[in-house]
Amino acid sequence: MSNHAKMKGKLAGFFHTPIRLGIFLILVNVLIYFMHWPSGIVLSIFLAVYFIIVIYQYVNNRAIIRNELISFATQYGQVQKQLLKNLDLPYAVLDETGRIVWTNYEFERVAGTDKLYRRQISAVFPSLTKDTLPTGEDNVRMQIDYESSNYRIEMRRIPLDSMAEDSDILDATGYDGALIALYLFNETAVRLALQEVDDQSVVIGFIYMDNYEEALDSVEDVKRSLLIALIDRKVNKYISSIDGICSKIEKDKYLCILRKKSLVELQNAHFALLGDVKTVNIGNDMPITLSIGIGMEGLTYAQNYEFARNAIDLALGRGGDQAVVKTQDNIIYYGGKTQQVEKNTRVKARVKAEALKEIISGKDTVFIMGHRIGDIDCLGAGIGIYRIAKTMNRDAHIVLNDVSTSLQPIVDTFRNNPEYPEDLFYTSQQAIEKVSDNAALVVVDVNKPSITECPELLKLCKSIVVLDHHRAGSETIENATLSYVEAYASSACEMVSEILQYIGENIRIRPEEADAMYAGIVVDTNNFQNKTGVRTFEAAAFLRRNGTDVTRVRKLFRENASEYKAKADAVSQAEIYRSSYAISICPGEGIQSPTIIGAQAANELLNIKGVKASFVLTEYQNQIFISARSIDEVNVQLIMEHLGGGGHMNMAGCQMSDLSLAEAISVLKHTIDTMIEDGEL
Repeated sequence: MSNHAKMKGKLAGFFHTPIRLGIFLILVNVLIYFMHWPSGIVLSIFLAVYFIIVIYQYVNNRAIIRNELISFATQYGQVQKQLLKNLDLPYAVLDETGRIVWTNYEFERVAGTDKLYRRQISAVFPSLTKDTLPTGEDNVRMQIDYESSNYRIEMRRIPLDSMAEDSDILDATGYDGALIALYLFNETAVRLALQEVDDQSVVIGFIYMDNYEEALDSVEDVKRSLLIALIDRKVNKYISSIDGICSKIEKDKYLCILRKKSLVELQNAHFALLGDVKTVNIGNDMPITLSIGIGMEGLTYAQNYEFARNAIDLALGRGGDQAVVKTQDNIIYYGGKTQQVEKNTRVKARVKAEALKEIISGKDTVFIMGHRIGDIDCLGAGIGIYRIAKTMNRDAHIVLNDVSTSLQPIVDTFRNNPEYPEDLFYTSQQAIEKVSDNAALVVVDVNKPSITECPELLKLCKSIVVLDHHRAGSETIENATLSYVEAYASSACEMVSEILQYIGENIRIRPEEADAMYAGIVVDTNNFQNKTGVRTFEAAAFLRRNGTDVTRVRKLFRENASEYKAKADAVSQAEIYRSSYAISICPGEGIQSPTIIGAQAANELLNIKGVKASFVLTEYQNQIFISARSIDEVNVQLIMEHLGGGGHMNMAGCQMSDLSLAEAISVLKHTIDTMIEDGEL
């Protein structure tokens, strides 16, 4: 058996051509012999010399050419390997487990060592775990940060089955092994350029004075212009310091244009302007507070402007003295630690009353609903809207599913009264079945659609009215025809009582209706102790003139023995966390409405000296309900918003699912700790 390498293909054909041509000449020579034998002899001599030369060249040069070709092929492979080794692109070969098989010099330079053979790739780049390696034909692309550089990694799986099938020493049957080619693309410069472009993007903002008129009224006439000048100077200097532009568009409103990079500075400082402007004092009894709305990351300048408008509306709806930053997918809140100043004027209530009359007058039926697990304020406000609808000769129904023990006495007052129809109260299913195209929906005491009594009605009714006194959050009823959300109001019943006074002179409120609304005010103000203003007492006086009996209302709030004991247990077992926060659990066994008892216990805990805020957790209907209360030092709304809830500065709550009571307490404590560390509390 020959052990010499043989040439094949076109190269072998090239070397065999002279011999094939000689054979052809032999046939020609035979033919010439038949035609002219002397010529045949001459040609035969030529052929003999030709074959001697061809055979000599073939025998002597074949080995030389073969060796040269083998040498070239070897050197060509070495050249390829050397080129790959010196390639400027970091490149490595891994096995299927992520172990490094081979690397080039550039990859070794990036990794900072040349001792990479047989090491796991995760030892070099921790984010490249075995789960991130490609397993199919699709390439894997991902971004990583390594030391001070940013890289885009591409990994490609290279099957070895084809190579194994051509092997003389390996059986390729069922073989599915592979290597992984890994490339690193340094995108640090690109990322820096993109970041610079992003930092320079335009951000639009509005700055409003919350209490412009009230602050001016509290200062002498000669000092009013000076107060405004100082505020203007403070705002303009603040925006100019971050390379922004600020222009006054109205007497109490500013338009700001700045870069996103500058906004980051404001966010890191938690919008220090909110606190700085309160230091301006030239004898004014009331400090100026600001609301800031910022719009950013929109596709156009117009969209950023719209985001800013939405943000400032949200800041004002939440009570002012805060900043709201709105993007396409997110809303961030800053500040909001000051109680909103009550407006003495009731012009807005009159305007909203006129708008409500116009909406109801054009409809056949009015549906009224509040939030899930309704309270007395929710029901009282609903009764007030019911009276407005009946005064305008419109059919009206209150959507109410579950009746708690605290609501039962008031509900029975209307159900057992022949003056009211049997279908006064509807369940959610009944309301969905009865709703028509010409129906209006009035939502009271809630502006968060997900926690309304029947969220489906929001989609079925074209005309929606929202009356609420809670601070607006990220989730709001956006398609409302009329929205009247006043965070300074003590209760929804107070707002409805004001609206009733502007509906018309012929309206007649019955004593039981006045009792329900008065009870709502009493509950939400904790017997006129929280958020009570001049207008609160005016609303109470209006209801008193319309037949409210204080003794009758007091009897409605009496508790049975088990509820009173549960509230006492919650108060007695309270833990004082960080010397300022009372945290307790309200037992729900044997109590029909444990969440209400928990809220009452939270109010009681505020009577303990040194307690700035109280939190009572109640397990009910497979959820954890947290009732949060404070007096004036802590904004419990911000704490509850971190947990997915909301409410007021001094009265808020949230619901938590898939957690035990112990886990919920742990989450609450962690939230308090984090907010204290970040300066939010």
